[in-house]
Amino acid sequence: MEVSFFSTLPSLVLSNHKAATHVYSSSRPASVPIRCNKTEIDFTSEDGFRRRDVLKCFGATVGMELIASSGSFVQMASAADLIQRRQRSEFQSSIKGTLSTAIKGKPEVIPSLLTLALNDAITYDKASKSGGPNGSIRFSSEISRPENEGLSAALNLLEEVKKEIDSYSKGGPISFADLIQYAAQSALKSTFLASAIRKCGGNEEKGSLLYTAYGSSGQWGLFDKQFGRADTQEPDPEGRVPRWDKATVQEMKEKFKAVGFGPRQLAVMSAFLGPDQAATEALLATDPEVLPWVQKYQRSRETVSQTDYEVDLITTLTKLSSLGQQINYEAYTYPVKKIDVTKLKL
Repeated sequence: MEVSFFSTLPSLVLSNHKAATHVYSSSRPASVPIRCNKTEIDFTSEDGFRRRDVLKCFGATVGMELIASSGSFVQMASAADLIQRRQRSEFQSSIKGTLSTAIKGKPEVIPSLLTLALNDAITYDKASKSGGPNGSIRFSSEISRPENEGLSAALNLLEEVKKEIDSYSKGGPISFADLIQYAAQSALKSTFLASAIRKCGGNEEKGSLLYTAYGSSGQWGLFDKQFGRADTQEPDPEGRVPRWDKATVQEMKEKFKAVGFGPRQLAVMSAFLGPDQAATEALLATDPEVLPWVQKYQRSRETVSQTDYEVDLITTLTKLSSLGQQINYEAYTYPVKKIDVTKLKL
């Protein structure tokens, strides 16, 4: 976990110590001095500063003085970062809207979109650190493999969606690696919403309100941050993805284990393993390790909120969609036009 410099500051304030450290902050960003009073310290005392504390204090002083001396630079960097975040957020919202519209027009491809995302990602190999959700499934030599049978329609839909997204993107074309995983997200949201509408007797307005009130949309935060996957330029090696419709439960468990998942994740991803979720779960339930999880998620889907099922599914997809990927957090950003204020007519 990345730790910011500022997160170390509270450790400098030791209220019970005999040697006090005073922190002075100016209201102006360009001047933020921090000084450690010159005191006599007993390094062996339990109540006094230890060597590590003194070094922390000294480091904080030097660091903050450097930051203070470059206040304008920090302000410019922060402004640039906010602009990039806004650009990515706006682009992401547009992508989700485009995907939602496309999926609403062809709801029959939802199961294939889920399997497409799974099969693109589960090629990850820990030993060689290769594969993963890198868009390799777009290549004709990979999409035509036996394990990807029936997924061409989903890929064709995404190719059309990509053309539309690229037409309005200001920060370059969207990668297939991102698009495939975000299509799975949109497909799941569509499924969750449809379930809420059914529970409201088919009333779309009430169903939407139910999903908004009780759904798990807020759990997608980490997934949305992982935006900036790069496309590979070649297909992933063969033999890394089972044919889910012909695999035994043991073979499925072994494949999931190879990428860091267990029976719990296998059970919650049942909708990704084929078009007939009920049949898939019936097969998974024959395994004593997977059975309790299958039952847990079946019970959860019967509740109003489906919380256990939705949260675990979102968590698993989030991990799956980032296997082995280096996220470019500046992807899809673009330079902002500068305005020459001297030419403005006021």
